[in-house]
Amino acid sequence: MLDPYLPLVLMFALAGAFALFSVVSAPYIGPRRYNRAKLDAYECGIEPSPQPVVGGGRMPVAYYLTAMLFILFDIELVFLYPYAVVSDQLGLFGLVAIVLYIATIAFAYVYEWRRGGLEWN
Repeated sequence: MLDPYLPLVLMFALAGAFALFSVVSAPYIGPRRYNRAKLDAYECGIEPSPQPVVGGGRMPVAYYLTAMLFILFDIELVFLYPYAVVSDQLGLFGLVAIVLYIATIAFAYVYEWRRGGLEWN
């Protein structure tokens, strides 16, 4: 009864074992050359400060906005792949659903474009 799921379970088990092996073995087989630059926090090219910015200074958030937009549109477009695989089986319902989905993505894209979220200052 569960035979069709055996390859999937084995793949997850193999992926988990590889991840666990990588995390456990990294301290033993990795290089041990530490210096001050490697131990410092990295904040997108900005020198890290031990204290919060005083006087109302603002930290630039352009890096974070760009990353979030990339994740948003990248993940949304990844969901188009299953439709491409079974588009002939879904018929008219699938076509309407995917058109609504693409319209939603287009609306979000136009919204960000109009707000200036795609411009790099």
